[in-house]
Amino acid sequence: MLAADEFELEELTNKLETLLIETKGSWLRTHFSFIYHFIFSRNDFKKLKNFCNDIVVKYPNLIFDAEDFNSLKESALVSLIKRNDLQIEEVKIWDYVIKWGIAQTSTLPTNLDDWTKENFLTLKTTLQQCLPHIRYFHLSGIEVLDKIKPYKKILDKQLWNDIDQHLIAPERPVKSTILPPRSVLATELPTRAEEPRESFSTIISDEHAAEISTWIDRRETAYNLTNIPYKFELILRGTRDGFAPQTFWNMCHGHASTVVLVKVKGTDEIIGGYNPLAWDKNTYGWMEDSFIFSLKNGDIQNSILSRVKSNYGIFNRSINEQIKGGPYFGDFGMYSKKSDFTLDDSCFCRSYGNNYEKPIRSLLSSKYFSIINYEVFKIVRKTI
Repeated sequence: MLAADEFELEELTNKLETLLIETKGSWLRTHFSFIYHFIFSRNDFKKLKNFCNDIVVKYPNLIFDAEDFNSLKESALVSLIKRNDLQIEEVKIWDYVIKWGIAQTSTLPTNLDDWTKENFLTLKTTLQQCLPHIRYFHLSGIEVLDKIKPYKKILDKQLWNDIDQHLIAPERPVKSTILPPRSVLATELPTRAEEPRESFSTIISDEHAAEISTWIDRRETAYNLTNIPYKFELILRGTRDGFAPQTFWNMCHGHASTVVLVKVKGTDEIIGGYNPLAWDKNTYGWMEDSFIFSLKNGDIQNSILSRVKSNYGIFNRSINEQIKGGPYFGDFGMYSKKSDFTLDDSCFCRSYGNNYEKPIRSLLSSKYFSIINYEVFKIVRKTI
């Protein structure tokens, strides 16, 4: 479908979109956040955009409460908040819009009391496409006082005066445009447990997470889906944060107990490694008690676990090497001469085990490869 779109084969693109929606609807819902971000990073795929928006208006938390909400494209956010049928309270839409706007501007002070006139102007500029779609005149007085007033400096003076007047004398006409109220259904929305659940990963399944958790705890009896003791908290995703090696060190520095997952380009392979200690972008050194692995997927029937056999299991890259080198597990590492793991076949996985018990890839596989995506998760024990 991407190739058809690239060559501007509009009719073929439309047919492929329809086929994807009709036959892979479940997969689209499982990977909803990733799909939503991707299609709104492009100017086409209208059918997919409509398909996704029809889901989001019913279950807005799929996007608004997603951990990557702040990286949502402006066009995607606007396409949502302008919908009259978005099933969410207006004051919550305002909160999410403010949250998104602040996240786009890292220079804003944390404390609102410290904001200058220039800070409010910056936020106003960032949100200039979003603010016109808020239904200000359908908010309660308490909501305006608690939520809108603290940010009134990002609104046009006439609009704020009209909001103020409308609360005091709602029967009097105002100069500002009054948008219709959203047609939020009176029936109770399904709980999150009933909503289509977004997968925590675009690479592995819950079954894979149970398997990795079993390896971490060195259990002989495998965990099942109901007793996984760990949460997999996403730190980095290539398709969201980029594939530059330096990004890995910037985002993962200081994080301990992490799993790196890699989807190999051109195969069904999922390979990765576990680092129990913290990644350190400021020093060069090695660590111990790690393991590397490959996971069953597609035509690959069995997972392979390979534990470290020396204390040279994981290497931190020197500062000079971080431009090209990402996580390095000795026998398995991510590297790119072009500073993009997807562009050249420079990532590697040895077919012989210097640092680990056994190889995790077929002996027939090439030592070098590129990737289509990778993720880094922090492994956190669940609290009872």
